[in-house]
Amino acid sequence: MPNVELIATATFGLESVVAEEVKNLGYTDVQVENGKVTFKADLSAIPRANLWLRTSDRVRVKIGEFTATTFDELFEQTKALPWADWIPEDGAFPVEGKSVKSTLFSVSDCQAIVKKAVVESLKKQYKREWFEENGPQFKIEVALLKDVATLTIDTSGPGLHKRGYRELIGTAPLKETMAAALILLSRWKPDRVLIDPFCGSGTIPIEAALIGQNIAPGMNREFVSESWPCIPREYWREARAETHDLAQYDRKLEIIGTDIDEQVLRVARRNAMEAGVEEQIHFQRMDVADMRSKRKYGYIICNPPYGERLGERREVEKLYHEMGQVFSALDTWSYYVITSDEEFERHFGRRASKKRKLYNGNIKVDYYQFYGPKPPRPKPNGSNPAEL
Repeated sequence: MPNVELIATATFGLESVVAEEVKNLGYTDVQVENGKVTFKADLSAIPRANLWLRTSDRVRVKIGEFTATTFDELFEQTKALPWADWIPEDGAFPVEGKSVKSTLFSVSDCQAIVKKAVVESLKKQYKREWFEENGPQFKIEVALLKDVATLTIDTSGPGLHKRGYRELIGTAPLKETMAAALILLSRWKPDRVLIDPFCGSGTIPIEAALIGQNIAPGMNREFVSESWPCIPREYWREARAETHDLAQYDRKLEIIGTDIDEQVLRVARRNAMEAGVEEQIHFQRMDVADMRSKRKYGYIICNPPYGERLGERREVEKLYHEMGQVFSALDTWSYYVITSDEEFERHFGRRASKKRKLYNGNIKVDYYQFYGPKPPRPKPNGSNPAEL
């Protein structure tokens, strides 16, 4: 099979982060669009992208794209696509769909038409009238946007945010993919201390530890395309071997997660243990008002309460003001805060160096970035005046 076209889906606002990850994997034919990053590569990119992408939601293979304003056009052009190149005789191929600003607005009808067209295509190829669909899964998506139909097959299975370590979930969890994005956007370096004073179930500290030790986020989970006959098993073996070869388990990190809830900290410690990074993170019960550090040039990355519920607003505003006072004492640090409060800077008492619009689930948020000074360069003899 020649090169394939893959789509790494992305949460709104994170497309450029996903694109940078794709390029770092060595793929150069990359296009960035709203909600997705498209790139061309050989079949070995399917296991590598699934194993390594930290901020993408899932990886899809594009089967075809065309304009369709009638059900006949949708049926005939779907039928003409090379479905048998991917789906074996026993393959299961459920169809899901979505339609935005398109003539064909009935999603259920579009799904039924695509299902029928794929069946007809496979009938012709396999010379049979019935498919039991009791083998590997090939979930098809028909996505219509302004009358352009894009047909893809999901290669991931459960979303890529499901790393496999978070069996226990605290209150209002931040998705693993979003947590990783916050860290990558901060340009945190593994030789610098990182503190999350609202760590909850530990997602930000754990994702930081995985990044700091270059541990592939998908290393400890399985993917639906691992059972596909069209992808040689050796590609998966080689990709998984690469994750072990590139992991830097011996790199020491200084990551601290604090929270006022001891129960949720127990969850965080369990999650860190499941992720294999418990030795790299120190979890501690602490109120943000008590946060101090003698270290210079560190990072704070956090997802504090938003005050979305009625009656919490004044309490959260007070918290943000307190954060501003505590963080300002760390005047050589950089800090990064995600919140839905559009008045955060006023309560915090300082304007952000940069602000980025994102979505945390269905909540519109801003990522407030406050840049601290760069640490001095080490002297030629290797000593750093900041550490003396």
